[in-house]
Amino acid sequence: MKANKILFGLFAALTLSSCSDDFLEVTSPTDTFIEEYYTTKTSLDEALVAAYAPLHWYDYGSTYQYNALNFISEFMSDDMYPNGSSNTDQPMLQLMFNYSCTPIVCLTGVWSDSYSGVKRSNDVIKYADWVEQAGNISANEKADYVAQARLLRVFYYLQLWKFYGNIPCYFENLASPYIEEQLTADAVYAKVIAELEDIISSCPLQNDYPAEEKGHVTKPLAYMIYAEMVMIQNDNTRYNKALGFMQELITSGRYSLTPNFQDIWEESSEWNAESIWEINYFDDNSVRGWGNQLGAGGCVFPRLHGPRSWKANAGDPFEDVDAGWGFSAIPLHSVASFEEGDLRKEFSAFDLNAHGTSDDPGWMSTGYCLYKYMCRKSNNKDQKADADLGFNNNLRVYRYPEVLLNAAELLLKTGGSGASAAQYVNEVRARAGLGALSSVSEDDILNERRHEFMGEGKRYFDLVRTGKAASVLTPSNDSGGYRTKGWSEAVRYLPIPQDNIDAAQGTLKQNGSY
Repeated sequence: MKANKILFGLFAALTLSSCSDDFLEVTSPTDTFIEEYYTTKTSLDEALVAAYAPLHWYDYGSTYQYNALNFISEFMSDDMYPNGSSNTDQPMLQLMFNYSCTPIVCLTGVWSDSYSGVKRSNDVIKYADWVEQAGNISANEKADYVAQARLLRVFYYLQLWKFYGNIPCYFENLASPYIEEQLTADAVYAKVIAELEDIISSCPLQNDYPAEEKGHVTKPLAYMIYAEMVMIQNDNTRYNKALGFMQELITSGRYSLTPNFQDIWEESSEWNAESIWEINYFDDNSVRGWGNQLGAGGCVFPRLHGPRSWKANAGDPFEDVDAGWGFSAIPLHSVASFEEGDLRKEFSAFDLNAHGTSDDPGWMSTGYCLYKYMCRKSNNKDQKADADLGFNNNLRVYRYPEVLLNAAELLLKTGGSGASAAQYVNEVRARAGLGALSSVSEDDILNERRHEFMGEGKRYFDLVRTGKAASVLTPSNDSGGYRTKGWSEAVRYLPIPQDNIDAAQGTLKQNGSY
């Protein structure tokens, strides 16, 4: 159900740019002073809408880049090729695949959109004080607004930390000249995880929302962010707490696996029984377009994933699949990695030749692409602007299988047995049509994560945090022979965009070897 307009009802007067100083300024939606405007609950609602809005921009936002969170890191893993029309199509993506981005040609969208989200979240917290002082909101209502804004801010910092590592991290908006100390990745982690622990322990986050309000941040989302951060950081002092959060979700009874893996990716199955949190998109009257990329409505990543110049065979079960730009070829070594009988294979590594034909498969084509966010004609039929940016596919950020696999891995890390951990893994394997394992190792869990979440943005960070990136992400392991440079710790993080380095007046240092 596409009802959570809080993610999309963008207020034009609140739209900001993150490329200059005015990114950190806001213009009052009326002729009144900003301190006078933000004194009502209605105005605070507008500020909260604005804080949610950058979630919607990650696929194609303020910097006109394709940086959807479900696939940008996949290009740095071993499970997805950027392909496209040629080796110069979307240069940023091609360079990410080969760990060769430059400070000029690099991922700027996640940086820009995330800091927009941080700024807007900070605004909500500040404005909530003003509304309370004006006597127009109760203490409990204020606490709810602040809780949502603080957790949103953590989510935005999570993206910055994962992709860029060493960043400025602040919880109050900056004054001119808008310069803040750059922290190391470890220091960012320490600051944000402490903030998240305080949010979880002291803020009135809701566990769930009614169908018409799905998309708000929740306590289960906070738990998932916590586990992800702790596991990426390899923070053994917090493994027990993260495990406790996962087990609380498991025993809560709120979640269960969707019986049919294919169904997860249908519009009718959004916010299903295994959905922990999604970013909403809709095609009904979507006004998002090339001239209005921050507008309300749909997403573009299905068009990115769609196979190039492809047409389904008449009468084929997948006849609704539409052609796209072909940026998600699944390498042959990834196709071959699935166990025999794994029901997830077809909906991760979709066999194009079995269902249709293409007269221009493009660069890096393997005959397989990602089905999960496939470009389908029925998914943008009700948009009112540009079809390419009008798809209704929600982005599944966290699903219940991740809870189970997190719990299994954390159980092993805290001294639990492989047999006990296997109980969680086997729930995931059973849905995939695979036999049960009597005991599991961390490698078994990593393998299960690979095949459950292929194309969902997990694999690269799993390889990095487990110390396998240097041995797996090499030219010799690429079945297509396209990867010419291997991964090293020096390229773990992406380069900080050069315009931000320049604007920081010497206070920002570039990452790694860039």
